[in-house]
Amino acid sequence: MIPEPAENVLKAIAIRGLRKFYDHHAVVDGIDLTIPAGEFFGLLGPNGAGKTTTLRMLLGLTPIDAGTVHVLGRPMPECEREISSRLGVVPQFDTLDPDFTVEENLLTYASYFGLSRAALGNRIDELLEQANLENRRGSRISALSGGMKRRLTLARALINEPELVILDEPTTGLDPQARHHLWRQLRALRKRGVTLVLTTHYMEEAEELCDRVAIIDAGRIIACASPAELIAAHVEPWVISLNAASARRFIADPATLPARMLEIADTWLIYTHEPGAVRAELDTAGLPHATRASNLEDVFLKLTGHDLRD
Repeated sequence: MIPEPAENVLKAIAIRGLRKFYDHHAVVDGIDLTIPAGEFFGLLGPNGAGKTTTLRMLLGLTPIDAGTVHVLGRPMPECEREISSRLGVVPQFDTLDPDFTVEENLLTYASYFGLSRAALGNRIDELLEQANLENRRGSRISALSGGMKRRLTLARALINEPELVILDEPTTGLDPQARHHLWRQLRALRKRGVTLVLTTHYMEEAEELCDRVAIIDAGRIIACASPAELIAAHVEPWVISLNAASARRFIADPATLPARMLEIADTWLIYTHEPGAVRAELDTAGLPHATRASNLEDVFLKLTGHDLRD
């Protein structure tokens, strides 16, 4: 049973019984989900799990076959135009106009919401400052780095001062410095009370940023809680890693087999409540290994049986 926020909490998104079929196959199979206003929410799942289709129905881009979707208190798709005016969307791939400057991209996008330069006031100045692009106002898009483009895409999504922002893999392909800069912007939005919904292939990103995370597989939500709660509920607290050759030597004697092991590429992961005992056995056998605390990726692997990019 997925815990839901209290009934008196203002809801940014309320989904009930959501379904989508392609060729009589349910790619979204009865999703129930409530996201309170002001929450930073993560939606995770392997490729083909149904998360993109869910987002597309949420945004009115894909017809709903069954169930209901309410966004900011209004039904979708009946109130799609009103909802869209209150949303911001950061797509997976940049859709900036290469023929326009940084400022022209913002002005053009603002016009879609009926916002003129006069109506915007200092809005563009503020957004460019937040994105650390104030000195790039007149630059063409081709002159921007990947990180600059992603920051501009986020600034563009905020031009209408949205109450809810949907972020589809916003940091894919960015270097660590650019990723952390974008994280700072997202945290600032969260502090201002903006609701954020994130899909990502970076587990550490979801664990670092999100108040709650839902894991979706085969069109259904299989777990939903805070990252810390998911880790505590579903996996052992410690993980010991060793290479495949060492692992084969270690498990040659079934008596030494830990409670749970998982093979990922050329690495074996040993999940345990007592890392000291396992490390002692590995040390005795002369097998190199490393120990870490379990994380959200371990939860994902256990619940879905997939690497995140499968």
